[in-house]
This record gives sequence, structure tokens and C-alpha cells, in this order.
Amino acid sequence: MKALVVGATGKYANLVVPELKQRGATIRALVRDENKIEAARRQGADETAIGDLRDPKSLHAATTGVDGIFHINPAFAADEAELGVAMVEAAKASGVRKFVFSGAIHPSISKMSNHAAKGPVEEALYESGMEFTVLQPTMFMQTLDNSWSAVLEQGRFPLPYSKQAKVSYVDYRDVAQVAALALTEDKLGYGTFELCAPGMVNRVELVAMMSEALGRTIEAGEPPFDEWAQAAHIPDGSTRESFRKMYADYDQYGFPGGNALVLHAILGREPRSLQQYIHELANRKVA
Repeated sequence: MKALVVGATGKYANLVVPELKQRGATIRALVRDENKIEAARRQGADETAIGDLRDPKSLHAATTGVDGIFHINPAFAADEAELGVAMVEAAKASGVRKFVFSGAIHPSISKMSNHAAKGPVEEALYESGMEFTVLQPTMFMQTLDNSWSAVLEQGRFPLPYSKQAKVSYVDYRDVAQVAALALTEDKLGYGTFELCAPGMVNRVELVAMMSEALGRTIEAGEPPFDEWAQAAHIPDGSTRESFRKMYADYDQYGFPGGNALVLHAILGREPRSLQQYIHELANRKVA
């Protein structure tokens, strides 16, 4: 199996590479430019292809000669849906056999662009004739990494929506394992799977886990959106507005999920828990 991994040097898709290597796959990493080639090699890629999701010619070259593709969209890109569909079309034209798409749970929530943009990609896959596997993970535990240094320095975990809103999480390492299974085995073909760790937590419960792991009190902050966005260096424009709509939705409805039945069945074990992940963060940063 030769697999093209989109985002192989990124924060999430890079976790798919070692899972594929463990299963004997040959990895071709899609990179934007030559500066990323060495990073892809260090990650475990056997070969690289320079390509741009907005350049169909480069995608045709990148997809030629591979058996399967792992694709994750660049979240919050204004043309996110078009970029995903372009990869599906390139894969189909190149005769790729398998396509694994890492989307998002609840792509039918049209108010949130980062969810709604996944729908057209799913539709293109279902009509492609390729063997597809659509993964619909909930919020990644790895997003906590972005705020962890501030948690340690300030003793606060601030997000711009209600601290009482319940949300669900999944460890992307578990998603990566499912993706590798889908590419290297046949049991997940033509399936669409919601992937969640068990249960939902609000931010009060989340900081209680952080406090327990760190041995000191962490508070749940609830700043105004613009204050948070400025501190998080979210640029003005479509990206900031997408975040604004997303957090407004979380404020009203939370981010429901947390049914781990599917993930447990695929992995044959308990999914990694949020509490375990927070303990890993605490040990990694404090040790």
C-alpha cells in the first residue's frame, strides 16, 4: 500500500504517518514547498510530492501512482469545501482506489462553516466510485495544547463561550489509528463513522481535571470573543468570523457527542480519555 498523506507535516495528520508505517505502508507526503520536504522525511515519509490544493495539475501529479489517500481539510479556509472536492476529483482521475477523509462530527450544522464545508467533500466522495471511509471526529484533545502554556502561566483556561456548555472530545491519535486501519485493511470501507471519547464535559469540569493533574487550582475563564481572539492572534476577516459563529453556537448549544461505541468497536479497546490526555500534558510540561 502506497498512501498519499495530505497534511503530513501538520499538527494532526502527522499522527497518521507513524500509524501507517507500523502497518507496512509506503508514505508519500503532500507538501506545499521544498522547505517542508525535510520535515516530512523526519516524520517518516518515504517520498514527497510538492502540491497545492488550489492547483489541480500539482494534485494530479501527487495522486498518480498511490493506492490510497488520507485527506484533512485546512480548517477555516474560505474555500475549504472546494479544496476538499478538488482532492477527491484528482484522486478519482488518477485511479486511486481508497480515500479516507477526516472531516468533522455533525457536518449538517450549517451555521458553522468549518462543519458545513465538510458536507460537499463527503458528497463528492460518495459519488466518486472510490472506496471511501469518512471519519467524523469531534473536538480534538490536541487543541488543548494551544492554551497549555497559558494555563501553566496564568492558572486560567479561557474560552469565549459559556463555561457551563458541555462539549465532547477525541484524542486524534485514536482517529489516526482508525485512518490507518481504513487504508491498510478492508473492514472500514464504505463507512462513515462518528469518533468520540466517552462523555461530555463543561469547562468547569475540565479545569477540575487540570487542577487535579497539576496539583493547583486552575480557573475557567469566559472572556468576550474579541478579547479572546486578539489574545489568540486570530486575524481579522473570514477566519475570525468563522470562529465567532462557532463559539456563539457552542455558547447556546454546547458541542454534543461523546458516544464512544463506534470508536471502541473499531479500535477493540477503550478510547483514550480526556483525563488521561490532561495528565499527559501535565507530565510533559511540568517534568
